[in-house]
Amino acid sequence: MDLFNNPFAEGRVLLIDKPLEWTSFDAVRKIRNLVKTKKVGHAGTLDPLATGLLIICTGKLTKKINEYMAREKEYTGTITLGAVTPTFDLESEPQLQKDISELNDESISKATALFTGPILQVPPIHSAIKINGKRVYELARKGIEVQMEPRAVTISVFEITSIKMPLVHFRVVCSTGTYIRSLANDFGAALGCGGYLSSLRRTRIGEFRVEDAYTMESAEEMIADALRTDD
Repeated sequence: MDLFNNPFAEGRVLLIDKPLEWTSFDAVRKIRNLVKTKKVGHAGTLDPLATGLLIICTGKLTKKINEYMAREKEYTGTITLGAVTPTFDLESEPQLQKDISELNDESISKATALFTGPILQVPPIHSAIKINGKRVYELARKGIEVQMEPRAVTISVFEITSIKMPLVHFRVVCSTGTYIRSLANDFGAALGCGGYLSSLRRTRIGEFRVEDAYTMESAEEMIADALRTDD
């Protein structure tokens, strides 16, 4: 193919439904290999244990990545109450189990008010944030103590959609930079029993919705068809 006729080199915005256990970079690498152009990037990391909407930009439209990253996000998922994990999710083993028999639906739902609106949130030490040029998760894995500074974020919606103890199902609408893992950990702490993020799905970024996203398999077919058309 003539690279000057490659529509992906010219620029495309691809909505991908990231599979479970894939890193965001896994998805970018796969798309980069398919579209036959090096300029490929994503607009906002999803952890390996999260699924859902990943915006991938190619070619000249990679310049819009920061614009897309700044947009409001929506998530659904579950928080497991009664234990914590070092990573605030299931990347590490639950520990410090506590009794949750006295919790009720009303107290759980009311606790969301503590985390709605503008709040200060401390990111997880197992995150990709850089301190002095090093990813903090790399420092944490080496046992190096890391002091994370709180960040201002806005959670406009924190809704409990169902409770099947110890699982609490939720929907969150939030600003960029919000860590849902930290929200799960802080929510469990506020209830006095601990909690960790046990599943997460990103359903929206700005006006882009996961319902309109390609699976990796359908993206592969679409890209092959587009490249054949432009041969």
